[in-house]
Amino acid sequence: MHIGILSRNRNLYSTRRLIEAAETRGHTVRVVDTLRCYMNIASHRPSIHYKGQELEAFDAIVPRIAPR
Repeated sequence: MHIGILSRNRNLYSTRRLIEAAETRGHTVRVVDTLRCYMNIASHRPSIHYKGQELEAFDAIVPRIAPR
């Protein structure tokens, strides 16, 4: 399974633990900076774009967005 984690910093404890847990179970993980991406949430074809390019092949997206 290919998992995307929306997080500002891959070195935050909670993000690191998610990465470790996923990789231990054989999944691949990519951390996406929330300030450099946007999502098009549509019922027919949702998508996530990072630095202007659409990211594909994610099976799941895990948001780790802190309130500020």
